[in-house]
Amino acid sequence: MRRLAFTVLLSLGAAAALPAFAEMSLNQVRAANLARMEAERINGGLSKYFTANCMHQKGGGNCMVKSDANGYLFDFLGGPPGWEVNKQTATKETRILISPDGTRIVNVEYNGSPR
Repeated sequence: MRRLAFTVLLSLGAAAALPAFAEMSLNQVRAANLARMEAERINGGLSKYFTANCMHQKGGGNCMVKSDANGYLFDFLGGPPGWEVNKQTATKETRILISPDGTRIVNVEYNGSPR
């Protein structure tokens, strides 16, 4: 039965997506969540600020701009709740470095007007 299920997935092309999914570490997922929550906190909370959609994707999506021995670096936009859905301009840009294990904020490199 397992072999049949794998064959069906393979024939549907789903197996091609499995390696990319499996490669994302728990540390990256943890780091993205911490970066998002820190940006929400320093920008007034969810009633005033909401991060770009990429920060709500597993691991930070394309908001994660670098991963190395120093940690995970995220650079993303944000604004008032609904800004992205309503096609409004972002009011903040945040660049934040999270530790390699995803548990600690190393540095908020930038949090200000979009550059």
